[in-house]
Amino acid sequence: MTPLFDLAGKTAIVTGSSKGIGRAIALALARHGARVVVSSRKRDACETVAAEIVAAGGEALVIPCHIGRKEELQALVDGTVAAWGGIDVLVCNAAVNPYFGPAAGITDEQYDRIMGANVRSNFWLANMVAPGMAARGGGAIILISSIGGLRGSPLLGVYGISKAADMQLARNLCVEWGPRNIRANCIAPGLVRTDFARALWENPTIYAKRTRDTPLQRIGEPEEIAGAAVFLASAAGSFMTGQTLVIDGGITAGSVVHPED
Repeated sequence: MTPLFDLAGKTAIVTGSSKGIGRAIALALARHGARVVVSSRKRDACETVAAEIVAAGGEALVIPCHIGRKEELQALVDGTVAAWGGIDVLVCNAAVNPYFGPAAGITDEQYDRIMGANVRSNFWLANMVAPGMAARGGGAIILISSIGGLRGSPLLGVYGISKAADMQLARNLCVEWGPRNIRANCIAPGLVRTDFARALWENPTIYAKRTRDTPLQRIGEPEEIAGAAVFLASAAGSFMTGQTLVIDGGITAGSVVHPED
């Protein structure tokens, strides 16, 4: 391993890390030397990921957390500090999307749930972590956004609004905490084969159109997002802050032209 990507001695929290992109990031950070706090609502699922990390020679701690509850987020931070002394890397990955359809049809409850979990919880957690991170000399905050924050959608409009807000949250954290050597960035995945996005990639029509239009002609896998988190958490990304790193197979750059059409 080169020193650029070495996370030895660093402590990382990854929310929503029992499966999907969060799990892939937790495993990747651990492989590069970080002590990882695995967190999601279900302890059993977290324990499974933590066991994978330990079996591979890494260090892991399980602290279950419902991101919509401020007191549980604070307990996540306090438990990490109590166990390992501080936090160097925060990955806000957990998110929700209880509504799939035209934005005009969403209920107020669904809207509030999306914005609360996808934006407010990240705002809370980042501000809980940043002061201690600054006292340690700096660190990295990584928000898992989505290309939905860069594009309009007939079915995921409010989710996209929440993910655009995460991009702005990263920019604001960058400006506020940069003088204390804290970097804040977003990762914006395209369609990735996760349980969270199952409604999209299991829909034959959506899947066929996306794979046909995307320059790489396929959807992503969770492990293909994890490397970006390692980059942003490590010395390799030490001069990058306030940015959104898009990982989408090329779809936001443009759609493939098929001459036969």
